Amino acid sequence: MQNKRGRSGKVRISAVAVLLAALLGGVLLSWTAGAAISKPKPRSTDAVNPLALSPESKKDLAAAARAGLANDRLRRTGSLTVTPAPVTKAAAVTALAAPAGTSALVLYDTTGPYGQLGELYAMATANLAGHFGTVTAKPVSAYTAGMVNQYTATVYLGSTYYGGTVPDAVPAAFYQDAMATSRPVTWIGANIWNMANAAGVTQFKQKYGWDPTNSFYESGGSVGDINQVTYKNQPLTRQIPAGQDGGVLHPALVTGPGFPPVTTLAVAKDGTSGATSPWAIRSANLTYLGEIPFAYVSESDRVIVFEDLLFDALAPSAAERHRAFVRLEDISPKADPAQLRTIANYLKTQKIPYGINVIPVYKDPKGTYNNGVPETLTLAQAPAVVTEIKNMLAGGAVLMNHGYTHQYGTVNNPYNGVTGDDFEFFRAHIDTADNVVLDGPPAEDSTVWAQSRITSALAGFAAAGLPKPAFWTTPHYAASAADYRVLGQNYSARLERSLYFAGTLTGGTPDNSRYIGQFFPYAAKDVYGTTVLPENIGNYEPEAYNNHPPRLPADLIASAKANLAVRDGVASFFYHPYYPLAPLQQTIEGIKALGYTFVGPTDLNN
Repeated sequence: MQNKRGRSGKVRISAVAVLLAALLGGVLLSWTAGAAISKPKPRSTDAVNPLALSPESKKDLAAAARAGLANDRLRRTGSLTVTPAPVTKAAAVTALAAPAGTSALVLYDTTGPYGQLGELYAMATANLAGHFGTVTAKPVSAYTAGMVNQYTATVYLGSTYYGGTVPDAVPAAFYQDAMATSRPVTWIGANIWNMANAAGVTQFKQKYGWDPTNSFYESGGSVGDINQVTYKNQPLTRQIPAGQDGGVLHPALVTGPGFPPVTTLAVAKDGTSGATSPWAIRSANLTYLGEIPFAYVSESDRVIVFEDLLFDALAPSAAERHRAFVRLEDISPKADPAQLRTIANYLKTQKIPYGINVIPVYKDPKGTYNNGVPETLTLAQAPAVVTEIKNMLAGGAVLMNHGYTHQYGTVNNPYNGVTGDDFEFFRAHIDTADNVVLDGPPAEDSTVWAQSRITSALAGFAAAGLPKPAFWTTPHYAASAADYRVLGQNYSARLERSLYFAGTLTGGTPDNSRYIGQFFPYAAKDVYGTTVLPENIGNYEPEAYNNHPPRLPADLIASAKANLAVRDGVASFFYHPYYPLAPLQQTIEGIKALGYTFVGPTDLNN
């Protein structure tokens, strides 16, 4: 992310901003180039950017939101025509054996002009469900009768609003099975009204206590300004840019004899009118969420509700437990040994286990921070830094690999080619509006190329007399699907936020123009087959930049507080050791005061 060396006037991008931007924006950050600063201050530039999809997927989302609302208005007037899914004659098949242990079935939409969003949301769901056991993800159109009873729980993501020119792709068998099964079914987003119509509205109301056919996304002709969701007394954020908000379904609850009670799990609030309505409800075997929560997220976002509700479906007996983790970031051969020693001594005296993200080779190919003279420095050439790293390890720290050089060649990627400032496994540029945009993997990206960088990085640790790092963190949280799989072959886990590309679930060629980014409140087994350890709180940044406010200890603590809603969640953050000790102390003390217990990275997978 950033080295400690002097800065030019450019503001640099961060891993957190990259990931959050990847989640929905593609355009990551904007910055204004200025004159060189005579005495530049260290700046980590790791702001929270509430964006989450690639540029192409962001366009899909906006169009899908408009189309969905248009269909919902037609449905309200009774003029929306829905063509049922074709009835196919089932072939004789042998019943599949139920997966061993806890298992989740994730069903998602793929049809319609914006069907590609379904796979992105399904990957995000599958990753979270991977915390609990095995996961099977299928297009809902591939559902066959009885499938829900083969899994511990089922999640359906309604991202395509069926009606008009888009025929319903949900098989009648799923509507029937979802209502008939006693196993948990979580329905997120659109098309729940089609299930009610298929089963019979009266029967649906008698079982579930609400009427989806009389529930709509707009109230008073508008989706409103829903900017908060409260869950377990925790107010969570909901920040969606104008033109992107498809609304939250307002469930029409029914009461009286013959109708069961409905439990409101989370409540949405309109920031302008103050009006409230259920955001998530449950009755019988059905849990319903009024929107797909993966589009725009932050460290205190309403996605936390879904992250916790998965426990009800997949691990209902899980005990309440709140752990915290801190890692020291961007330690390269150019790190200041005295600063490392100061922070290490504090963490040791407080008996706080931690991780250290180390970059084995520092490069400044154009001499940006060295008076125009190119510079390369390895750990083996920085014995004082290595001594402090070894002291940290002896004091309980865990060594983690943060790239090989944390930059790419001799080019600006996007800034200056310097270790800690630039991407390593992804290309990026600055557009004419001064935004940093992800371009995709480098031209030479391949499993062989990625492995060569990892092999070189490990050789750099060995040459310095250091052990093999236990875990990996991708520079700026951006790599290709091929890279992620190579990383999984070399490290037991990644500790980071990650990008997930369309085509991954189908086994096809990844579409680098369509991806979703994600971070986790607990360890997850992701769709690349790798364990990912959580980083979900962000980091300390004392100065405003890139149109982002400072992120101070109070902000990190507030995010940790929001994540208390996850019954067995983690508050995981990172800190650049070139900053003073005091903000780290304040953050750790504040998180501990919330009831969190600090653990090491190895414990996060337990």
